[in-house]
Amino acid sequence: MSDLFLHNARLIDPDAKTETLGALTIRNGKIVEVHSGDVKPPEGIEAIDCNGKHLAPGIVDIGVKIGEPGERHKESFRTAGAAAAAGGVTTMATRPDTIPALDSPETLEFVARRANEAAPVNVLPMAALTKGRNGAEMVEIGFMRDAGAIAFSDCDNVITDNKVFSRALTYARSLGALVIAHPQDPILSKGAAVTSGKFASLRGLPAVSPMAERMGLERDLALVELTGACYHADTLSTAAALPALRRAKETGLDVTAGVSIHHLTLNEFDVGDYRTFFKVKPPLRSEDDRLAMVDAVASGLIDIISSMHTPQDEESKRLPFQEAASGAVALETLLPAALRLVHAELIDLPTLWAALSLNPANRLGLASGRLAENAPADLVLFDLNAPFVLDRFSLKSKSKNTPFDGQRMQGKVRATFVAGKQVYGAD
Repeated sequence: MSDLFLHNARLIDPDAKTETLGALTIRNGKIVEVHSGDVKPPEGIEAIDCNGKHLAPGIVDIGVKIGEPGERHKESFRTAGAAAAAGGVTTMATRPDTIPALDSPETLEFVARRANEAAPVNVLPMAALTKGRNGAEMVEIGFMRDAGAIAFSDCDNVITDNKVFSRALTYARSLGALVIAHPQDPILSKGAAVTSGKFASLRGLPAVSPMAERMGLERDLALVELTGACYHADTLSTAAALPALRRAKETGLDVTAGVSIHHLTLNEFDVGDYRTFFKVKPPLRSEDDRLAMVDAVASGLIDIISSMHTPQDEESKRLPFQEAASGAVALETLLPAALRLVHAELIDLPTLWAALSLNPANRLGLASGRLAENAPADLVLFDLNAPFVLDRFSLKSKSKNTPFDGQRMQGKVRATFVAGKQVYGAD
């Protein structure tokens, strides 16, 4: 690892909540000094002039779907790693909803080995909470942690047996393990393609009420209160769920919540004439719900913004809306889409970076996500105002199912560094 001096940069420090002109000295993959002002490069060290662009901690993305093992035709660690680097994502916490599920130390070790071989960014695999993600028998949480599991989740396979879920939460708490859940009532939401309301009725599509999310979250929080577990809700999307989250935090429960970039920047009307690239899980919500999510991020009630990167091939998307697979790729669009909130003056850069980097790093127990001495030199350099029109075929992800295809966006990654090594540079 070579030593670096990055100067003439607008430093975004989410911990100090500041945006200032400064420079960073990097040695052996770590930040060793943070400089204020226009500092000249010292002799004997490689210097990079950031030309007044913004320099921030690399994004820590919780909930990335990779197709290995089982669905490598949708996404591999190599393509996902390249997409992450191009998107300023320096750490991916990957989901266990693979084929087979990551429910044994052997499969987890295989994933970790493949990721380290193929991806230029940090990859931290989650493990399933129950065997086969079937909600019946919990995995060996202790062995899985020893094998490198960063957290435990059955993803969108909601555990319906409260006894099984409470036992898993209790066991996870005893080992200090983080449980990540998908708040949703599985009966109400079964088969739903959109959010209930006039738009869904006019389109004749099966719909789910936002109350299904509130009911799922209320159930989860009650079991967290019972067990004292460390809990993270992967994606909240409705205003109806926020009071329960607020009460849980006020009573001191160890809970955090996330929101996907799609639920912050899109609404139910974007589905338009059955455009399946806009079919995600949970479904896109009303504009009032979207604005409520933005306000919750700005206030800190919602802690984390994630891509919820879910690659799907053309065959699974080019179907009638009800039958099409849910999900969108977002590793490369996460940053420019999030910057829409900054350009609209709904959120400032330090607050945005707390949700993109600092808070997810803290939740996973990582030292990254901050500009501080001895922190890993995982960084993203970006041009806040660079305009472009997104072409999905230019994405580095193997799958191209993005709802932002053809949209005008503003904000480009210029360089990405992992442990002080540049893993991406814009042409």
